[in-house]
Amino acid sequence: MNSKLLIVEDEFIVANDLRIILKKAGFQVCAIADSYNSAVEAIEQFNPELVLLDIYLKGNKTGIDLARVLAEKNIAFVYLSANNNESVLEEAKATQPYGFLVKPFREKDVLVALEIAHYRHAHSIEAKMRKEQTLQVELTNIMTTSQLSWEERLQQMAAKLQQAIPFDYLILGMKNVSDGKCCACSFFRTGFNEYQRIRLTELANVANIQAEQLTEVFRQMIATSSGLYNLPEFESVCEQAAAKRFLAQKFNLESNLDVSLPMTADSFFLFSFYSRRPQMYETEHIHLLQRMQTALQLTIDRLIAIDKIERLTEQLEREKNYLQEEVKTTSNFEEIIGSSYKMLHVFDLVTQVAPVDTSVLLLGESGTGKELVARAIHNLSPRKDKLLVKVNCAALPANLIESELFGHEKGAFTGALDRRIGKFELAQGGTIFLDEIGEMPPDLQSKLLRVLQEKEIERIGGRHTIKVDVRIIAATNRHLEKEIAAGKFRLDLYYRLNVFPITLPPLRERKEDIPLLASFFAQKFSRKTGKPFHGIKPEALDEMMQYNWPGNIREMENIVEQAFVLNDGKSQLQWGRPLVNVTANTPTPAVNNTSQPRTLHEVKEQQQAAEREYILSILQQTNGRIRGIGGAAEKLNMKPTTLESRMEKLGIKKTHISKGSDNES
Repeated sequence: MNSKLLIVEDEFIVANDLRIILKKAGFQVCAIADSYNSAVEAIEQFNPELVLLDIYLKGNKTGIDLARVLAEKNIAFVYLSANNNESVLEEAKATQPYGFLVKPFREKDVLVALEIAHYRHAHSIEAKMRKEQTLQVELTNIMTTSQLSWEERLQQMAAKLQQAIPFDYLILGMKNVSDGKCCACSFFRTGFNEYQRIRLTELANVANIQAEQLTEVFRQMIATSSGLYNLPEFESVCEQAAAKRFLAQKFNLESNLDVSLPMTADSFFLFSFYSRRPQMYETEHIHLLQRMQTALQLTIDRLIAIDKIERLTEQLEREKNYLQEEVKTTSNFEEIIGSSYKMLHVFDLVTQVAPVDTSVLLLGESGTGKELVARAIHNLSPRKDKLLVKVNCAALPANLIESELFGHEKGAFTGALDRRIGKFELAQGGTIFLDEIGEMPPDLQSKLLRVLQEKEIERIGGRHTIKVDVRIIAATNRHLEKEIAAGKFRLDLYYRLNVFPITLPPLRERKEDIPLLASFFAQKFSRKTGKPFHGIKPEALDEMMQYNWPGNIREMENIVEQAFVLNDGKSQLQWGRPLVNVTANTPTPAVNNTSQPRTLHEVKEQQQAAEREYILSILQQTNGRIRGIGGAAEKLNMKPTTLESRMEKLGIKKTHISKGSDNES
């Protein structure tokens, strides 16, 4: 055996005899020391593998004090002593020596004790490594197990750490330095493998301390990286930190070990152990956690990544559910009310086209129910289990509509801080409804044409094309043939979209459906408000039948809703304003409408006058309020800015509104 050995003995004769015995047996005696200080110097200089250690040495410190240094440095040692004091022997045993020789001793006893010590030390290192590896594996399994919350993972982690670093109270958590966010929880040991989970917010409330004081404890832990506080150091620390002082008093704690391990992405994982024993923690406990740092980094980084993925998945699921709710309707025609021959023809066309993937173009005036028909087509198609994504081409600015439809890569343009998925990708496997397709800018029409022809898109700033499987339903209230003639709409795109056109009739052309629609909306608002519906006054129904409904079904819904709000719940419905058809300048009853415009200019004037009168009537209903719930913009199904712009063009000022309101009152 050629082990390097240090003799720490204050009696020179005994030390010299031991040196002779050991050299004869093949040991390399690197030095002889007779005090704590000289022994520490020899250890630093020669780094021995074994130490023969007398309990009583020269100076104030003993061999037991030196034993703690040897334990921290993982150096095996065997005690030498002629003292039979029981309390001293108990204190020496607490340092866990690898052997014990009682003076006087025989040569054979020394050699056997050293051989056993060498064997035990070698195998203890191997056992310790296996134990640490097992702990690392167990912690990895805990931190990556699915179906567990952060707090549940931390609690299982605390139970495993108990085997290596005993504690009565433990705080585990992670802190991000850049934004100061902290995710942490504490655990109080109540029995064997039993722990009470205490959230830090609860702890702050119980302790009557500010959350900032707990945050300050974490900040100090990060700044110091690690700290070992047995008595009396722990008392000194508690005087400076209110949170630790409370913990010590609440749980009768007398020692503390803080370790802060840096993770990637500018974050730290924090361990704060507390014990009721005054001398519980050693430097080896810090070394243990530091040796596990790499494994913990990989595990926790993976956990953070999984957590981010889960949150993004949940966000996507919420968006999906929101979109599904937004476009949700029954898979039949229950909400499309009508029994006229024109509506029955629409129903037949929808039934025919729904099962196939043919592009559909919905035509008709504003408010005729094009979106509802689009939903019916989707819900009757094989794509009904996927999303129906709606895009209002008129509501999006020209510089944003391309990004909205096709998405963009991070950094593609100023403000593109993240990659964004466009509506076509969101509708993958489903249907996209392009409302007001006639408002689409000409340069974007060519890109839409490519989607229809090639079945692929390219994000703004992207380098690769993305295959899409999306059915397209488009809608417009414009005459696309006139738009084509004016050079505002591509002819080839028109032919691609106009594969299966469905024209929705205006309400004035299917007046037999008016009573059904009015009753449907009234019953709808009755369920919504809880107010009973007692029917519609015959005179009010006559007004509806004679009215031309320039706003179509949307206008009817608003009028019925207003009537329902004004109704006392005991009488039949009547309208909040007279329903009169408007000619060029003067509103007259529909039955007496005999004048006809002769020129295109007169037609435009008549349309503008009707629109102006209609907007004024809605503004009077809302007492001039344009924005917000119940405002004129909501009733007209328009953006507030669009309505304000239209009012300006039609010369509608607030004075007109107030005068109308005053007249009404």
